[in-house]
Amino acid sequence: MSFARSGPLSGVARVPGDKSISHRALMLSALAVGESRIEGLLEGEDVLATATAMRAMGAQIERSADAIWRVAGVGVGGLLQPGQALDMGNSGTSTRLLMGLVASHPITATFVGDASLSKRPMNRVVEPLSLMGADVTASPGGRLPLMLRGLCPAVPITYRLPVASAQVKSAVLLAGLNTPGITRVVEPVPTRDHSERMLAGFGAELTVDAEGGERHIRIRGEAELRPQQIVVPGDPSSAAFPVVAALIVPGSAVTIENVGVNPTRAGLYEVLRMMGAEIAFSNQREVGGEPVADVTACFSALSGIEVPPEIAPSMIDEFPVLFVAAAFAQGPTVMRGLEELRVKESDRITTMAEGLRAIGVRVEELPDGLIVDGTGGDPLAGGATVASKLDHRIAMSFAVAGLNCLAPVEIDDISPVATSFPGFTKLISDLQTRS
Repeated sequence: MSFARSGPLSGVARVPGDKSISHRALMLSALAVGESRIEGLLEGEDVLATATAMRAMGAQIERSADAIWRVAGVGVGGLLQPGQALDMGNSGTSTRLLMGLVASHPITATFVGDASLSKRPMNRVVEPLSLMGADVTASPGGRLPLMLRGLCPAVPITYRLPVASAQVKSAVLLAGLNTPGITRVVEPVPTRDHSERMLAGFGAELTVDAEGGERHIRIRGEAELRPQQIVVPGDPSSAAFPVVAALIVPGSAVTIENVGVNPTRAGLYEVLRMMGAEIAFSNQREVGGEPVADVTACFSALSGIEVPPEIAPSMIDEFPVLFVAAAFAQGPTVMRGLEELRVKESDRITTMAEGLRAIGVRVEELPDGLIVDGTGGDPLAGGATVASKLDHRIAMSFAVAGLNCLAPVEIDDISPVATSFPGFTKLISDLQTRS
């Protein structure tokens, strides 16, 4: 599928529900006693994989005609033995968080995934869950297919995250839900805190304290979760694509309504403002414990900067589209501390570097990041076919780049976008049509 220039983007739009919150809403609703209701759930393939897995372990999950999802939970400790392997598709979040849930239940689950997910290492989750007593048999390199045999009662641990990872943190906390005593996670670098917010909202006994410049998260096990009514805000990672498109296409002005602006997820907006982006938040409010706003972005003259490495955990999924924004900035943008990007759906550093060079961008690849030398706002050459490597964020990033290229950018496979942003191409087309 190709993406090409067609004038400014304008209008008001909404993006699908936040993927991170959608996963957690389904999982915790499935562990509550009673019926929870979820509005705004992201109905992408990754989240649907989570729903299918929770059904396989005993939860009753139904979607009504008004797009409200109703979940009748089994209670903490009540997960049932799945009758077959849990197919995670392309979802690393589903896999790692569900491994945490299974780890402290007396059941065995086999996790399988597609070709992309099966290349992603799971050892960073296997290590703490093994310390809690789970027995894990993985494919070579700690990859899927993987069989996990839970232990009940599991062993409470104190685990210091060796790398910043919300998925590892969440897996340990979810395992701690059905573990006697106090399970602790120490975060040297803060990561997205959706799990902490939602666990507390469901009634888990959870505390977060700052000690010595680190976050100490404690959860008391054998919890009783109460059913909730959840409204999922728009996904900030999905909103990043139309926002950056508006910044780089001359004459554009776009508003994305109902976007989650949790500070642990809003690093992209901070960095773009440092580069000179005209971005405004309006109608700021709190929905279900999560800060939400309408985000307006207008075409801006961007300048290259050195991105502070400590901001990376709050925007790790947004770096591919930041690379695109940097391609239109004045001068070089230096981005380091991004080792995590090499073990995502693809090696996002190398894949983005190769694609950017193909459409005319000067790029230097670093072991832990990229240096992108921008055009100062001039269009890129384009005119190339870019490989998405089965990675939804790679595909959407180059779709955005194509909107300000002299020749169309062809993406070899746009289908992975359905994992997180069904309707992406229509949203971009609608914003172009309104202009």
